[in-house]
Amino acid sequence: MPRRLTIPLASAVIALLTTLAVATPAAAAVTPTQKLSVLSSWTQTSASSYNAWNSARQNRAAWAEYNFDWSTDYCSSSPDNPLGFSFSLSCFRHDFGYRNYKAVGQFSANKSRLDSAFYEDLKRVCATYNAVVRPACYSLAWTYYQAVAIFGSVAAVDQADIDRAAKMKVDAERAARS
Repeated sequence: MPRRLTIPLASAVIALLTTLAVATPAAAAVTPTQKLSVLSSWTQTSASSYNAWNSARQNRAAWAEYNFDWSTDYCSSSPDNPLGFSFSLSCFRHDFGYRNYKAVGQFSANKSRLDSAFYEDLKRVCATYNAVVRPACYSLAWTYYQAVAIFGSVAAVDQADIDRAAKMKVDAERAARS
C-alpha cells in the first residue's frame, strides 16, 4: 500500500476506535446517579421493569461495572414455591432491591415501593395459574407481601398461612372436579 494512503487510513481507524471507546458505557466509570437510575428502573411495579431486571439477571456480565449485589436467599426461610406456586424469582428481585438500596443508603426511601413491586410480581405469577387454584395463590401472595411490608422478610410467613392456602387449593380443585 502506498505510504500516502497508509497514514490517512491509520488516522481514520484510530479516530473510529477512539469514538467507539468514548461511546461505550464501559469506557467511563458508572456514577452513583447512573447506578441509582438503573436500580430504580429495575425495581418498579410494572411487568416491563421486572422483565428488564430479569434480562439483566440473565446477563450479569454486561452490568458488572455497576457492582450490583445479585446475592439472594430467595424467599428466606419461607418456601420459594409454596404449594407449587413459583415465587422464587419474585423473591430474588425483592432481595435485589433490598440489598442494593441498602448498599447505596437509599433503602428507607424505597422500601415501600420494593414491597409493592414484590406483590405485583407475585400477582403476575398467580395470574399464570388455572383459575381454580388462583385464589389460593393470591392468598399466599398477600401473605408474603404482608410479611415483607410489616417485618421486612418473608421469613415471617408461618405454616398456618401455607396450610390455609393449601386447604383453599384442595377445596377449589375438589369443587372443580364435581
